[in-house]
Parts: sequence; structure tokens; C-alpha cells
Amino acid sequence: MEIALVGAPNKGKSTFFSAATLASAEIAAYPFTTIKPNQGTAYVRVPCACKKFGVKCNPRNSACEDGTRLVPITLIDVAGLVPGAFEGKGLGNQFLSDLAQARALIQVIDCSGKTDLEGNQADCFDVSKEVGFLPGEIAMWIKGILSKNWGKIARRVEHGQMKLSQAVMDQLAGMRISEPQVELVFSRTTLNLAKPSQWSESDLEELSRQIQKVSKPVVLAANKADLPQSKENIRVLNEKFPKKLIVPVSAESELALRRASKAGVIKYVPGAQDFELLGQANEAQKKALDYIKKAVLDDFKSTGVQKTLECAAFDLLELIVVYPVEDEGKLSDAQGNVLPDVFFLKKGSTVIDLALKVHSDLAENFIGAIDCATKKRIGKDHVLNNGDVIKIIHK
Repeated sequence: MEIALVGAPNKGKSTFFSAATLASAEIAAYPFTTIKPNQGTAYVRVPCACKKFGVKCNPRNSACEDGTRLVPITLIDVAGLVPGAFEGKGLGNQFLSDLAQARALIQVIDCSGKTDLEGNQADCFDVSKEVGFLPGEIAMWIKGILSKNWGKIARRVEHGQMKLSQAVMDQLAGMRISEPQVELVFSRTTLNLAKPSQWSESDLEELSRQIQKVSKPVVLAANKADLPQSKENIRVLNEKFPKKLIVPVSAESELALRRASKAGVIKYVPGAQDFELLGQANEAQKKALDYIKKAVLDDFKSTGVQKTLECAAFDLLELIVVYPVEDEGKLSDAQGNVLPDVFFLKKGSTVIDLALKVHSDLAENFIGAIDCATKKRIGKDHVLNNGDVIKIIHK
């Protein structure tokens, strides 16, 4: 699963990326630090099934720490976008293309108001202007793609030569937009779907905005939340945009904590609201850790980095995790590894969806399945729940 970090330059995206992945992304206080997209592995936390079943697991595609399964996601740090990126301004179209593969977007904004939309230093920039900036750029980019030869395509639809949903998907090929997503957009629109040739430019723009919302949903990482004026700006954002997912974040604090933990100075679990001092810290380290404790963890209950990742996975994308096994008694694979793998699936997915996710052969040769918690036989249309452990029976 891919999640992209996006936003205007100089908002702390690279710091967020490095904190989430402990990678060595270049970090600097000037626009366009990130030119080529950085890609790394971050993790989201879920309760591991090992505790529920009272077994010791041997994870293969993930990790388990004290009963918490760390499930990997691909995090892409896309370079900063500037106003007019959809027209090619800044480093525009290349980076819009880079984020096309992502299923959800984390928009990193500077909630202190110290940088403007182009990443330049500012005194009191209105951070609410950042909220609609990224979705707007993506929507206009989608509109530009849809508009190409739209009249000709619309006439083919009206003459019954192709489905409207297929026409839209063909135009947006490569953006990982599915037919169910397009159909969902159509179910919400007031456009005359029988006469797409009559759609105006504003109609195509509105359709594009809805496609963006469904196919590239956004969670806001309100970065630099510990700086002066940030609390008030976050309050204003929540008031102005009550339906937006907005997470207070201090990416620099998360990066400092993870580095200190890696060095053995502290014991820190990503996403926790506290840490334990282990080794000898010098005065500078003590001062920094004390600041993080008081200005970030005490106020916001976490640095927000892990929370943002999990909001993207579970709130925006509505994912669940399921553990496939081959031996329902031992909860293991053929080699004896207990609860070896965990897979993301969309909420509402069925057993056959899991079979397809694991391997197409399992779906083709599907006979049935067993819910390892209840020991009951279940069919291919059985809807899975978060944390299910499932044995798939095949020919």
C-alpha cells in the first residue's frame, strides 16, 4: 500500500519522511529540497492476533513488538508543489505524476504560519489557504486529463460504444482509480450521465474534484504544532474545516526521539505519549528531550507522525488487517511459522478477496475457508472482520 507525502515546499515533509522511516532523506530549509521522490517503508500499528490466541508468532512480512503488529506501508515523499503546478509551474507535472500511484495523501502544512504557499519565509501566513491548495491542484490536473478529446469520447458513450465509467478510467489510466470509485462518484453527482457531451468546463471541474476526494483522499499533518501561534492556527483550522482530518504534528520531535531511541539514550515506541531515559544524555540532549516532553507529548499526547499514518490507513482508506494461515490448529504456514503474514484489505472485503490478495491460484482453486477463531467453515462471500485469522481451503 502506498501513501504519499505532499504539500507546498519547506513544510517539513522530508523531516516527516525521515522520522517515519528513519531514512536519510535530505532535510534543508529551502524550497525543493526533494527533487526526486524518496521512497521508504513506514509502519502502522494493529493489535497482533498472537495475544488473542495466546501464541508466540513468527512474523514474516511484518513485525511484532509486545503484541503490537507493525504492518509495513510504502511512504513516498513527493517534492513540493506550488500554485499552478497543474499547469507545469515549479516542478509541477512530474510530481503530480509521482503521487498518482498513491492511494492516500498526507498533506504536510506549516501550522505556525512561518512559510507561504511557495515555501518562502513569512510572518503570519494564513494557514487555512493551504487546506484547499493541494486538492485543488490535483483536481485541476485531473480535469486537464479528462478534457483531452472529451467531446469525441462523450459521443462514443452516448452511441453505446463504451461505458461512461470505462471512458473515465481510460482517460485517467495510470492513476490507480478503480471502476467502483468512479461509480461512487457518479452516484453522488447531479450531472446528466446520459449526456456527457453536454457537460460544461465547470461540470468537468466538479467531477474532477469528486474523483480526487474518492481516489486520493487527504489527511492534514499540521506540522510544527509546538511553535508559537500553531495552537491558535490549529483551532482555527478545526473550526473552519470540521470535516477534515487534521492531526497536530511535530516531525522534528519524532525524528529526535527515534534517533535517541536508536542510539540507546531513551526507550521510545513510535506513537507513544512518553519515553523512558535509559543511557547517559548530555546537557543538549536533556534540554531537547525536556522540551519535547513538555511542548509536544504533554500537550498533544504524541508527536502525531504515527497517528497521521494510521489516520491515512484506517480512517481515509478504511483498511482492515487479516492473517491467512495454512494450519488452522497451529495458526501457521507450511513451514511452521505462526501467524507469519498479515494483509491489508478494504473494509467489507470477503474471503475470496483475501484469496486473491494472497495468490490468484488460491482464488481459482477455492473450495472454502475456516475462521480460526470460531473453527467454523465459511464461504467465499463471507465478509471479513479486522484481525480475522483465516485458513483458505483449495484444490
